[in-house]
Amino acid sequence: MADFGTFEIGTVRLQSGQTLDRAVLAYQTYGSLAADKSNVIVFNTPFGAQHTDIQWMVGGDMALDPARYFIVIPNMFGNGLSTSPSNIAAPSDHGQFPAVTIYDNVVQQQRLLSERFGVERIRLAVGWSMGGQQAFHWGAVFPDRVDCIAPICASAKTSVHNFVFLESVKAALTADPAFYDGWFAQKPERGLRAVARAYAAWAVSPGFYREKLYERLGFKTVEDFLQQAWDANMLRRDANNMMAMWWSWQHADISANDLYGGDLRKALGAIRARALVMPCETDCYFTVEDNRREVMHMANAELRPIPSLWGHRAGNPMQSPEDLKFINAALICLLRNQGVPPTLQHGLW
Repeated sequence: MADFGTFEIGTVRLQSGQTLDRAVLAYQTYGSLAADKSNVIVFNTPFGAQHTDIQWMVGGDMALDPARYFIVIPNMFGNGLSTSPSNIAAPSDHGQFPAVTIYDNVVQQQRLLSERFGVERIRLAVGWSMGGQQAFHWGAVFPDRVDCIAPICASAKTSVHNFVFLESVKAALTADPAFYDGWFAQKPERGLRAVARAYAAWAVSPGFYREKLYERLGFKTVEDFLQQAWDANMLRRDANNMMAMWWSWQHADISANDLYGGDLRKALGAIRARALVMPCETDCYFTVEDNRREVMHMANAELRPIPSLWGHRAGNPMQSPEDLKFINAALICLLRNQGVPPTLQHGLW
């Protein structure tokens, strides 16, 4: 028995003009829906993750408290639970999987909330990395239905630099001999190991390695860290799913739709939700400068960089208590309509 719910969508007409047949959105909920349905939080999944990978952020001592809020984690298309290259029937399986955007994901998530739970407005959309890109989309695509958004280590539009990084890992993966005719018929172990090594350099900062923070995690050497943390994590993934999600990541843009016609400033300006945008000071994917340029066009947004050497990984701080404390306290303030406390505003903890 699956430990999650499914929302059968049927045939979806995608932004690309393609169709996603027999589409299914997998999701998990935590807590109880209030009688007035005012306590809904959408917690979006990041690249490669499923709801089980991020549900540790839900708990009684966390901002995402199921005793107070009804928390919905919708699994992103391509992650192996919702409709993905690995679980869709021919002829759309594997390399024939249609191009799915972040916009496509969020539109179907809104349908899930409306049709399954009767929810038309949410208290907060929050997420890390691609989850944060979805949170940005919630604010722009449904400006009248969202009270707050909290994109963590994410951007409203994928930068050119970020796009190029993803081209590099795609090239590493597809160089594996298992890649043939646009898809992987078997597990590309060499390609996945190459991707793992690239991610290991980009996902944390130079300072992380300089200060040997991997030793805090129990690894005696850099090679131990690379093998046991990065290689092992990447080898458990489905390569065809990764290719689909990378495409979604590369083409993330809150303005690339009929509402805004590619006008990013207009899309940012349309976000009415209170926004707390939290990049990490040392993130190489989604930089503070990219977010600063976005926030300046948002009417009700704060930019709160996470002071950390963990780079992109600071936004998913299971192994970094300092970063968890920063993010959790900021989210509590946002949800309670309070300002960010002074202790969060300057310097490292």
